[in-house]
Amino acid sequence: MSLQKTPPTRVFVELVPWADPGRENNLISGGVTQPGLHHPISTTQAQTATREVHVSGTAEVSAGPDRAQVAVRVSSTKEVAAETKKSVCRRLDYITQSLQQQGVQAENITVTKDFRRVENAYHMEAEVCITFTEFGKMQNICNFLVEKLDSSVVISPPQFYHTPGSVENLRRQACLVAVENAWRKAQEVCNLVGQTLGKPLLIKEEETKEWEGQIDDHQSSRLSSSLTVQQKIKSATIHAASKVFLTFEVKGKDKKKKHL
Repeated sequence: MSLQKTPPTRVFVELVPWADPGRENNLISGGVTQPGLHHPISTTQAQTATREVHVSGTAEVSAGPDRAQVAVRVSSTKEVAAETKKSVCRRLDYITQSLQQQGVQAENITVTKDFRRVENAYHMEAEVCITFTEFGKMQNICNFLVEKLDSSVVISPPQFYHTPGSVENLRRQACLVAVENAWRKAQEVCNLVGQTLGKPLLIKEEETKEWEGQIDDHQSSRLSSSLTVQQKIKSATIHAASKVFLTFEVKGKDKKKKHL
């Protein structure tokens, strides 16, 4: 998972409390207030009024696919039904045994068979669907099967995808990183003006979005089957972005006590 640089954030700081309870309506762009619409409150009121700092933050995170599926298809057409089945099952057994020897778990292997009559012959097809979590192992196994099996065996290009919960986890991660970015900005602002950042008063996620990574126009014009594995992974990568708005309490700088 990678983090991209957060775009600049506009920070609004209000360090002096005002008597007008509707002061937020009097604020204009850039934090400048219109004159004549409010006046400073007394010292007693200022001691009890809450001073606030308002910040917004954004974040973008991404995650590549965590699963890939490959289909291996075996077929045979013969005049005798038993010979057709024998031809397919022999290669099918070799494929499944090779997968188990390479460390592929049985729950990640699905086998389907189809047997039918075609004119005066018998036709049988079998498909082995293999789910991988390690893409390097996937490439090694596919290369091995291509080398060992004849042309009657067809291996499909890998299809990359995400497990159901991975997108939701990515959304949450984007929100958390955006909140952390906003909190750091608020801390820096308070340090700059000699104040102490207090507890959060409001945390609001204003915008979220996610999208799949796109390859460039030149590559997208080519057939999907001609893309490299890395290009397929890049195309299946999901990005998530979040924008948040936070309000923190602002406290005065703590004075150090003098020891006698």
